[in-house]
Amino acid sequence: MTLTKNSFRQICLQKIKKASQHNKFYKDFLINNALLKELEYFKTGKRLKILFFYPLPYEADILKVLKKMRKKHDIFVPFMQGESFKMVPFRLPLKKKKFDIFEAGNTIKKNNKIDIAIVPAVGVDGNLQRIGFGKGMYDRFFAKLKEKPYTIFVQPVFCHTESSICDAYDVACDVLITPTRTLRKRSS
Repeated sequence: MTLTKNSFRQICLQKIKKASQHNKFYKDFLINNALLKELEYFKTGKRLKILFFYPLPYEADILKVLKKMRKKHDIFVPFMQGESFKMVPFRLPLKKKKFDIFEAGNTIKKNNKIDIAIVPAVGVDGNLQRIGFGKGMYDRFFAKLKEKPYTIFVQPVFCHTESSICDAYDVACDVLITPTRTLRKRSS
């Protein structure tokens, strides 16, 4: 059977669902440490614009890093709009919206440039392209950006194939962080 993006997505979702919950805190701890270490490379002295995601229960909980980065940088989160989203400043209170995603309030201010994007991933192919939940929201969001930010994918469970199964429009990352492995984009 040929591996497709959809079949690989299902394999990865099963892997995530079957992952032991008793050590989720430890896995999240490992991810947060690796993510914090990755973000330390960007000590530029200026306030960076960083897009985070607010985690769903089966995604990696990166809130410790979000809270730490919030003190020094401008933090944004997705705000659903139609088939995509826009980024809005992270501010409390958050409200549960579509797909059980917590969102900050809307803003009229337009933000179309970010330095770093931290994105949840279900799976990743051989080109470090993202397999998400199949809605295409991140793909549409990234297509609207003028410049591609440094992109970090975060997975709660390592799910990677060496095959190139994604489409040209699927977002690629610079680095993938999981509890057990970190993969970097190959230099050309």
